[in-house]
Amino acid sequence: MKTDIDNNLKKLVLERREIYKGDLILVNRQNPLQDIQPDEYNTRLIPADDRYEGILLKKTAANMLSRLMTACRAGDGIIPVSGFRSTVEQQKLFMDSLGENGEEFTFKYVAFPNHSEHQTGLAIDMAENKENIDFICPSFPYEGICQSFRELAPKYGFIERYQKGREGITGISHEPWHFRYVGYPHSLIIHTKGFTLEEYIDFLKGYPCEGEHLIFRNGEQIIEIYYLEASTQQTGICIEDFTPYQISGNNVDGFIITVWRNGNG
Repeated sequence: MKTDIDNNLKKLVLERREIYKGDLILVNRQNPLQDIQPDEYNTRLIPADDRYEGILLKKTAANMLSRLMTACRAGDGIIPVSGFRSTVEQQKLFMDSLGENGEEFTFKYVAFPNHSEHQTGLAIDMAENKENIDFICPSFPYEGICQSFRELAPKYGFIERYQKGREGITGISHEPWHFRYVGYPHSLIIHTKGFTLEEYIDFLKGYPCEGEHLIFRNGEQIIEIYYLEASTQQTGICIEDFTPYQISGNNVDGFIITVWRNGNG
């Protein structure tokens, strides 16, 4: 991404390859991870929980998970069991499950290598902290501390990714333990509207850069969201200088722009 500032406007030039990066990338059977850079990932991963140094997430996702665990007073009641996986680790998990559990089970619950959200550093599997934990399908019921975590998750940027009854859209069976970081306010919009991430990515295409933008209000703050198609190798966009913003690729065909404004903006 290149930046130039002129007349109080920040002019950005986005490279098409950047659609494969960001908190809102859609990774599923139709949209595999692209341009994977293991060394780059490793420098930006930290423990999802200080008690489990081997379970990693991207820094922002890990920090927000920590705040979520505090907010729901998780204590030792729930624990993370699986975070970031390398391509090699995902391949091994997939092949091991094929051998141990068979094709039908594996295709329902284990993503193909390079089609797994766990390879993004943005997905975390959670479990009830009990003596015997199934690390592929951990128990995370809709009650107690697990449900408290689930209900608060959208306020901290997380969504329950694979919902019951949406298997035809996500391509993955219901996984009440799998949470995906997409960032706020996207998580709250997805939760409120009952969307899958697939549906949300399509929904945002109805708010193009040159048309009406999606407006989310939080008190006096106004958050503006819109879609920018990456129709060429380089795509230009202008944003007011000093205005906070985030840009994420969607791993499909373009970018999602999120701009924070005050009530007078």
